[in-house]
Amino acid sequence: MSFPLLTATAALPALGAVATAAVPAARRTATKWLALLVSVGTLVLSAIQLVRFEPGGARYQLTESHAWIKDFGVRYELGVDGIGVALIGLTALLIPFIIAAGWHDADPLETNSSRWRPTQGFFALILAVEAMVVLSFEATDVFLFYILFEAMLIPMYFLIGGFGDRAAPSQSGAAAPGHGDEAAATQRSYAAVKFLLYNLVGGLIMLAAVIGLYVVAGSFSLNEIAAARANGSLHMATNTERLLFLGFFFAFAVKAPLWPLHTWLPNAMGEATAPVAVLITAVVDKVGTFAMLRFCLQLFPEASKWATPVIVVLAVISIIYGALLAVGQRDIKRLVAYASISHFGFIIMGIFAMTTQGQSGATLYMINHGISTAALMLVAGFLISRRGSRLISDYGGVQKVAPALAGTFLIGGLATLSLPGLAPFVSEFLVLVGTFSRYPAAGVVATLGIVLAALYVLVLYQRTMTGPVKAEVQGMPDLKVRELLVVAPLIALLIFLGVYPKPLTDIVNPAVRQTMSDVQEKDPNPVVEAAK
Repeated sequence: MSFPLLTATAALPALGAVATAAVPAARRTATKWLALLVSVGTLVLSAIQLVRFEPGGARYQLTESHAWIKDFGVRYELGVDGIGVALIGLTALLIPFIIAAGWHDADPLETNSSRWRPTQGFFALILAVEAMVVLSFEATDVFLFYILFEAMLIPMYFLIGGFGDRAAPSQSGAAAPGHGDEAAATQRSYAAVKFLLYNLVGGLIMLAAVIGLYVVAGSFSLNEIAAARANGSLHMATNTERLLFLGFFFAFAVKAPLWPLHTWLPNAMGEATAPVAVLITAVVDKVGTFAMLRFCLQLFPEASKWATPVIVVLAVISIIYGALLAVGQRDIKRLVAYASISHFGFIIMGIFAMTTQGQSGATLYMINHGISTAALMLVAGFLISRRGSRLISDYGGVQKVAPALAGTFLIGGLATLSLPGLAPFVSEFLVLVGTFSRYPAAGVVATLGIVLAALYVLVLYQRTMTGPVKAEVQGMPDLKVRELLVVAPLIALLIFLGVYPKPLTDIVNPAVRQTMSDVQEKDPNPVVEAAK
């Protein structure tokens, strides 16, 4: 029996979460190092997955299959395609940086012992989320995926509500001692409950669709359902397929998030610590867009094509709406949140453009957005922790006192606006080309998102980093060694993948071609006007 690599990659952070939670409360440093070592070990296992994965081989590789709940036909069934193995790599790559960036986020507050925060719980919850996300990218049993899809909400709820941002939105007009803490706790609780309720509603609708799929197909196995479709033994009525598709898509659109189901994200990212905000948008939310490719298009190809025009319109609205609201934001973290809504619009538009370029670009966008958002948000978190405020107006002239911080902030921002030479540019370009070839009007309107991205990123940099040095930032320290070790590799990766994206495209393109085959779509022929 071969070594169960996929199980091991998810089991290591799960066991690490248990071990981290069991460390005595007084040994906070040991807790942090244990969590970091576990995350690095998971990264090593994900790298082994990438090495063993053969892009030109079978669709699902490194497979595992064991009986789980026999009476209901549920199996513990795992397998990775090029998209899944790439996203597992992204997750395993980001978690060590998230842990290192949040090194002091759960330290006790000596000035007020009643606000002590359990360090063990913070890092254990991060590892638990990593385990569930990795396993969700590996699951090829629909019911197993659903369990993971819902279970990851629990640790995320506690990370948002229990370990919120210590920085107030503004230093001006602060509440009286005690009342400010109480108001901040109330806002964190509101954000956590809103996150949970939105995603639970989506999950409950998906559960009904999962049950309906089992009634129709007689199996939860993605492989068995695909085989039954191929040999003609599975017949699904048109209306049934459409209803099941909508049940799955609704849950994934909440997680993604897609307009108008997006409103939980700015609250969650605004109230969470910067590392947890990265965990939300760069890791957890990718499960939603990944699932659109793996489940919606593969299980319900005809319904996917039927819904495509409406979904493309919603994606374009997300792009423009998110960018417009980012332009008008006064809060740094909420600006990044609305920018992410705009970026997820590009990802979903690329998926449902039903072209090879669009889906390849969307897959690359998931990875590149994760890296660029992590770089920008983590540097923003370092900035906010120094000043104690999230308001843009509370900054000015930072580049004169902290040039390394300002420089990394600028590169992260330029990646967010998809500057040529940085990784997101390649993916955004492919999405727009793929969309324009089938939906030219949507492609043209979506390009406005690029213009707006340049506006909100450059204005943010101008207002915070340039101009006269404000008195409150006069003594602001530059990035420390630990912070540079967090940010520098992400910046280097953005530049490398911007110049040479071939390692990623070689992995994901075969999986994209399989997905295009599932929906029986071919790329439109280019229109060439005859010479006059």
